[in-house]
Amino acid sequence: MYYAPSELQTALEVASYLEGKVVAGGTDVFPTAQQGKMPNTFLDVTGIPELRAISHDSNGTRIGAAVTWSEIATADLPPAFDALRQAALEVGSIQIQNAGTIAGNLCNASPAADGVPPLLALDAFVEVASKHRGVRSLPLAEFLLNVRKTALAADELVIAITIPPIREAMGAAFEKLGSRRYLVISITMTAAMIACDAQGKIIEARVAVGACSPVARRLTDLEASLIGQQASGIKIDPSHLSVLSPIADVRGSKEFRLDVVAEQCERAIRRAAKND
Repeated sequence: MYYAPSELQTALEVASYLEGKVVAGGTDVFPTAQQGKMPNTFLDVTGIPELRAISHDSNGTRIGAAVTWSEIATADLPPAFDALRQAALEVGSIQIQNAGTIAGNLCNASPAADGVPPLLALDAFVEVASKHRGVRSLPLAEFLLNVRKTALAADELVIAITIPPIREAMGAAFEKLGSRRYLVISITMTAAMIACDAQGKIIEARVAVGACSPVARRLTDLEASLIGQQASGIKIDPSHLSVLSPIADVRGSKEFRLDVVAEQCERAIRRAAKND
């Protein structure tokens, strides 16, 4: 069975009894199918108008769950969203960016999901809804529980990503390392958001790293240490990366990944401070 409702309430009704797969672009359906088994039932939410919209006002920013990466890359958003826009251009190929959605990237819960570090830096919330329990909002760090595991209940749908208001002076940057430019799983990636005063000293810092732990992590010790520094002179201490637990595989050792993350943090922080 393939359901493609045009109204959110209809989708929530289907989700209340659906034993299958919710899709919004479907770019991860085949790669994540367990042992080659495809679901028998699909719920396609891409035809629901309120899930396809981006809005920005004094209350913050709301990105509908079915907004594609191509739409995010070209959206009219403040400079604080530059890391998210840059990450949008790193998600697979242009064909994947045209079809893949922001909520799909989160619900897939890959440690190497390109959208997660920028959204963590943005203090994003995940808004979910069910027919019987209504709407609830979770910080992204609480929504992502582990590899391929989220806090989403079986009858719930992600309906939006919301971001609280951000100071206008905030800049952002995204750094990613892969074996090639496109169509590659991240070896490491870093998103930074930085605000500086008139003297160029950092007054607010947010740094998040992906692909170096079961879920992407904010580096809160590093963020605190940056306050009052000039971005041009920062150095990353190994202790700032202690919350990370990178794996070792054919693409790189744990030590290699930590060395790369340290360099990425420095680059992203300096770029964000300059609003590059």
